[in-house]
Amino acid sequence: MPTHTSSKQHPHDDAPDTAEAFRRLAALPAGSERDALRDEIVEAWLPMADRLAGRFRSRGENLDDLRQVAALGLVKAVDRYDPELGNAFESYAVPTVTGEIKRHFRDHMWTLHVPRRVQDLRNRVRFASQDLSQTISGRRPTVAEIAEHAKMSEEDVKTGLEALESFTALSLDAELPGSEDGYSLSDALGSPDPALDTVVDREAVKDRLAALPERERAILYMRFFSDMTQSRIAEELGISQMHVSRLISRCCGRVREQVMRDVA
Repeated sequence: MPTHTSSKQHPHDDAPDTAEAFRRLAALPAGSERDALRDEIVEAWLPMADRLAGRFRSRGENLDDLRQVAALGLVKAVDRYDPELGNAFESYAVPTVTGEIKRHFRDHMWTLHVPRRVQDLRNRVRFASQDLSQTISGRRPTVAEIAEHAKMSEEDVKTGLEALESFTALSLDAELPGSEDGYSLSDALGSPDPALDTVVDREAVKDRLAALPERERAILYMRFFSDMTQSRIAEELGISQMHVSRLISRCCGRVREQVMRDVA
């Protein structure tokens, strides 16, 4: 048997009278008839969900996405509503749908994850600032005024104000405020120190180098720390360049072999 919701309207044009439909829904067992009636109720209340989604259209999220979130909240409200409690469905659905939309912003619209407490502080500060802006003209409300109005500590207000300006992340390529030469955040970032790659190696060979004979240590020092050529080292020590080359190769090979043996 086809089912229909009543055409009687509440004060809002998008709030149909579905009281009788909800009573029938509560009495029906699980099955196709109950599913069809449930879908009919959801469809009847979709205009209200769309209206609630429209309230959040200016907060940076696509309106179609907001409508989908609102529809999800509406489905949850229909499934959880108990007509036996005596409350009108609208009084239950509105906060449920609104809460679902706010949860969407809280959980999905931040570029970086922000603790829920900070998000709540942000909202309290934003609402307090909006209220105060109606009575204060020509300037922004102070931290103390916001704290008094919202019954918050000034420290929490400062945290909320910081979060208020941090809903989205700034690109590293964005030019810094006040910069006239195109200086961006990426220009202020450090880069890995290539010398860090040699720290472990230097520490690994330190003891082995110290154990070398004095002449061999001197040759290695002149070659790798004083950047002297083999010819210059040979002239300094009064030996042939070939001998210097063999000593360097032999010392490096010995130290490498000892270090690798220690690692193994």
